[in-house]
Amino acid sequence: MKTILFIIQKEFKQIFRNKSMLPIIFILPLIQLVILSNAASFEVKNIRLSYLDHDRSAASRELISKFKASSYFNVSSEFQSKKEANLQMQKGNTDVILEIPIHFERNLIKQKNTNLSVSINAIDGAAAGVSNVYITQIISSFNQSIQTQLQTYNDGNATQPENIMTIPSFWYNKTLNYKTFMVPGILVLLVTMLSLFLSSMNIVREKEVGTLEQINVTPIKKHQFIIGKLFPFWVLGLVILTVGLVIAIVIFNVPILGNIFLIYGFTSIYLILILGIGLFISNHTETQQQAMFIAWFFTVIFILMSGLFTPIESMPTWAQNITYFNPIRYFVEVIRMVMLKGADFNEIKTKIGIIALYAFVINGFAVWSYKKTN
Repeated sequence: MKTILFIIQKEFKQIFRNKSMLPIIFILPLIQLVILSNAASFEVKNIRLSYLDHDRSAASRELISKFKASSYFNVSSEFQSKKEANLQMQKGNTDVILEIPIHFERNLIKQKNTNLSVSINAIDGAAAGVSNVYITQIISSFNQSIQTQLQTYNDGNATQPENIMTIPSFWYNKTLNYKTFMVPGILVLLVTMLSLFLSSMNIVREKEVGTLEQINVTPIKKHQFIIGKLFPFWVLGLVILTVGLVIAIVIFNVPILGNIFLIYGFTSIYLILILGIGLFISNHTETQQQAMFIAWFFTVIFILMSGLFTPIESMPTWAQNITYFNPIRYFVEVIRMVMLKGADFNEIKTKIGIIALYAFVINGFAVWSYKKTN
């Protein structure tokens, strides 16, 4: 036990002795959490909308005013011809072109229907789909409002059209704040990247400076060396998690509805798995550049297939099956379930068991692959 404590003490001294490494460990991840949580959003805002009003009636002006009142649209300009509007969209100066035909109001009054032309820049298909939903909602709201004003007549008696009002109830994120959804996921990303990169370069650095050979000829046992090398980064991972949770609460006002000790318990097991992956990488690389490249290669795959940015349900079936072997997927699901839904142990015990099993297997391979002799 004393041997392990001496190795841990040596590792902490080595970490804090490297002045250039301290900002990378403690400051940069926090800056990333603040920046990425504000930047990584699938909300589509400030949609540049231009219009052609061929009718110039009260109804057409009311429809345009609804788009101007929306926080999602930025009504930039009015065009006189469709050719000019198309040219501006081709140049990238506008995202949506709304064309109101002539006799728009007259057809609404007499024929009870009319047509609108909406052209959407769909280079970004996801953003175009969201923009289409916003436009449809505004036009539907306008249609409901105008039909209320234009009373229908039945047998000479004015009858008011009946409207159905829906009152939505938003669970777990009442304000529909996208940061509430993204901050826990970004926190998972930072804890994973920091722990994996540092642990994967740890033993490799010893190889490069030549101290690993000196350690290997000492009576230090394999398990003592591995525990002593990885334990400091396990502690650092929990420290980063703690600071990230404080930032999530203080800056982003993200709630923690569940038991916070569940998060720490799961993270403790998860970090053992990630450190095992880092150890396995370091055992099979000779330079820090190699270790960094391999760690980054797996991290990118894990992130893209974790459900952090895109729903797993939207992936092909074969990709969904692969995500069951992705540890980040389980961490993202657990931290969101506990923080936002207030999940208890019984609801996440299956995921804890899976991560514990993966940690046991990966660390077994990592320890087996570490050789004290060349």
